[in-house]
Amino acid sequence: MPPLDTAIPLDDDRSLDTVHKAIIFEDVSISFEDAPVLNGVSFELRRGETKIIFGVAGSGKSTILKLCLGLLKPDSGHIYVLGHDITKMTEEELFDLRNKVGIVFQESALFDSLNVRDNVAFRLMEEHLPEAEVEKRVRESLSFVELEDAIEKFPAELSGGMRRRVGIARAIITQPEVLLYDSPTGGLDPITSTTIIELIMKQRDVYKTSALMVTHRLQDGFTLAGHTFDPATKHMKSSDGMPSLDVRTSFMILRDGKAVFDGNAHDLGKVEDPYIKEYIS
Repeated sequence: MPPLDTAIPLDDDRSLDTVHKAIIFEDVSISFEDAPVLNGVSFELRRGETKIIFGVAGSGKSTILKLCLGLLKPDSGHIYVLGHDITKMTEEELFDLRNKVGIVFQESALFDSLNVRDNVAFRLMEEHLPEAEVEKRVRESLSFVELEDAIEKFPAELSGGMRRRVGIARAIITQPEVLLYDSPTGGLDPITSTTIIELIMKQRDVYKTSALMVTHRLQDGFTLAGHTFDPATKHMKSSDGMPSLDVRTSFMILRDGKAVFDGNAHDLGKVEDPYIKEYIS
């Protein structure tokens, strides 16, 4: 297997495909205590695309994110992240790859004893970057989520939405190629949820970051699919059916360990499957 800074040879059609996709699942299965969670799941996340994963509780949504990070190993199948088959990687190799992947947890997972600055800077300080570089990138990340004024505050002083925004700032500070969102709007009120979705949209449209987003909120997915981030107003606007959005946003629905739908919003609206129609209604 090539080191992380070495390109995969392009004379292999399969390798070429993995290079041009951020994440690929090939027939992935995993069980816990003999109970199947994923059963032959296959999908692709294209570069610059945000894929929203829906499904009832226990359908394997968060398990997919853990598999992407190599925190779990599948019982069978292959998982490619940024061109590397992580099912064959050592823990040391996975550690290097994880520096290219950011994750936003539902509960933010901030360190209560650290202020906002040190929470956001944590991964950079672990890499022993120069203080001036750390300070610059912390302020850039906090500016992105519009929380520069909170830099000295501690998590206990922040609202739930603000903590979630700090979590996003921490995830993007390493300038990752892939972002994983684990129920980023869970437990938030509708107005705060919209703020978080606007930030995810901003990351998608401004930086073209590839992302998987697990959510229970159908509205989050349809808002992302139907809007773009407007740099002029710093808010989202209706996409007015822009065809390019089909490339940037897609949906996957899990049921009984399988992906029963994988496509764009237009295709989802035409599905006749009774389960999917009931789910999205």
